[in-house]
Amino acid sequence: MEMKPEHTAKEKKPLYLAVYDELFKKIMNGTFPANSQLPTEPELAKMFDVSRMTLRQALALLQDDGLVKSFHGKGNFVTGSRIEQRSMGLEKIGNPVYKCHTEDIDHVDIQFRLDLESDYTKEVLNRRATAVVAIERWYKSKGQAVAFAFTFMAIEAASELNLDLQNEEQLLDMLESKVYELANSATVEVKHSTVMNSTSQQFELDGGEVCDLLLESLYVNEQYPIVYNKYYIPKEFSRIKINATK
Repeated sequence: MEMKPEHTAKEKKPLYLAVYDELFKKIMNGTFPANSQLPTEPELAKMFDVSRMTLRQALALLQDDGLVKSFHGKGNFVTGSRIEQRSMGLEKIGNPVYKCHTEDIDHVDIQFRLDLESDYTKEVLNRRATAVVAIERWYKSKGQAVAFAFTFMAIEAASELNLDLQNEEQLLDMLESKVYELANSATVEVKHSTVMNSTSQQFELDGGEVCDLLLESLYVNEQYPIVYNKYYIPKEFSRIKINATK
């Protein structure tokens, strides 16, 4: 007995995918520009002549793509991420916040302290240190803290980089960009974390407690990392991508 295939070419595209395609097109061509609020769900459902459930399936796909964000009680918004940056990935050395975060970072707060070395810092820095520079960075967008970085650096590394630790602007410029220009290699490990937003933190991260955690070691030479970074990006704002080539 001949078996009929479960799916045939004549099957119609699911309605929610058709709505997704139209919304995607309107976002990409600027009908719904970046940072704008989408029409309400009832308005969109009427626009496409579909049910609210069908519309929400389409919106959920756009949220997965990082093109739309939903805020409870406020509505759906087109993200501020630039489409041209979607090709950027972790395979090349560079600050992962600017490659993996969907929001535009417009300010970074920084503070540091000197700590004694510990078994942990000896392990992650792979060297003995007279002291360890522990640096916190808070990434902000429109006044809200949307990412956090914690950096360990041997005090000897600060000398190797000709850093004046009292010069905040120089320190920030080194950690945000110049160290990536100097680095010859890097390793990045991706994990998940729920440790942020404790009462001991200076700022509360917008976007919830669950974060993608990127553990990054940057090497100027092969002996030891010049810095070790821990980047926390709330899941709501995180888009991690690797462009693999053969």
